[in-house]
Amino acid sequence: MGGIEEYVGILLPALRRAGLDVAFWHERNAPVDRSAIEPPPGVPFWCAAEMGAEASFDALRAWQPDVLYVHGSESVDLERRLLDIAPAVHFLHTYTGTCISGQKTWTRPVVTPCSRRFGPMCLAHYFPHGCGGSNPVTMVRLYREQASRLAQLRRYRTILTHTEHMRQEMVRHGLDAEVVPYPVETRTSDAGHAGDGTWRLLYAGRMEPIKGGLALIQATPDVVAAVGRPVSVVMAGDGRDRQRWEIRAREIEKSITNVQFEFPGWLPQDRLAKLMKDADLLVVPSLWPEPFGSVGPGAGEHGLPAAAFAVGGIRQWLVDGVTGHLAPGDPPTPAGLARAIVRCLEDPSHYAALRKGAREMADTFTMERHLPELIKVLARA
Repeated sequence: MGGIEEYVGILLPALRRAGLDVAFWHERNAPVDRSAIEPPPGVPFWCAAEMGAEASFDALRAWQPDVLYVHGSESVDLERRLLDIAPAVHFLHTYTGTCISGQKTWTRPVVTPCSRRFGPMCLAHYFPHGCGGSNPVTMVRLYREQASRLAQLRRYRTILTHTEHMRQEMVRHGLDAEVVPYPVETRTSDAGHAGDGTWRLLYAGRMEPIKGGLALIQATPDVVAAVGRPVSVVMAGDGRDRQRWEIRAREIEKSITNVQFEFPGWLPQDRLAKLMKDADLLVVPSLWPEPFGSVGPGAGEHGLPAAAFAVGGIRQWLVDGVTGHLAPGDPPTPAGLARAIVRCLEDPSHYAALRKGAREMADTFTMERHLPELIKVLARA
């Protein structure tokens, strides 16, 4: 249920349809309670954890790849050995090699996106700014691992990414990267519902502290106070922070009227598509600098605009006043998010324009636009 898995899942059949010979090498099959990536018929696939690393490498070499397209490797050592097999292109989905924790976020004194260049000074910031845990051994281990990943990025023929924000992240670290139009696959539907005076807000994603769901929950009283109408909030997803978010949501439900929260858990794509059809607004309250945030273009397929903090790569698809509204992100606050939500929904004619802008934005994030650019890069490599 992560962005990398979703991308690989839709890319494999697209490459096959384009006439390319494709194989799929992966490190492990986990977590077992999620849907697996299903390679199309005729695509060989090998799992290093199940057949053993050596056997999986032997199978890949025997297949004689012309080029490797690498995503989200877990083991630095396995990735290093992969790069000995064939020329490679890396897609930078996350802060690989540029952040000691991978989150690019300070949590002290307040949650704030970090724009520092990765290096020895990160060790000095690790404890004072809450970049990770409290174990110095873990800090050193993580630093060494990310330093190795940064060095390994220099071995790739090309680095691709999905936002100008991530391209600049590479530039800060002395590397070149190319931005390609990213494909987002959703099940389209006619957006909108009957309308009963209730504002319906949707959160869809992992329930982790940096994803900012608590900020959305805490913003709802300000939204209700500003508009004086019922507000319904669906928090779709799961994760370590779910219980904490649910407790706070129930407290708010008891303290004020006209607010209702629902926590349906992880949802398959068809049910999520229905929620997007029925919602008035997607809220992406991420506190960390999202590299992209594919849920935004996915919602745009349904004509669903968004409110979010102005952090990271979200601005690649959320244009303030065109596809939704941005709240200040330095630092992000519930009050700022509430104002962005209200700006999206308070004026019917402006909201209609935002819905139109969201649909037009989503049309730019398609496999039809992505694939020709990707194939050019793979051929060049």
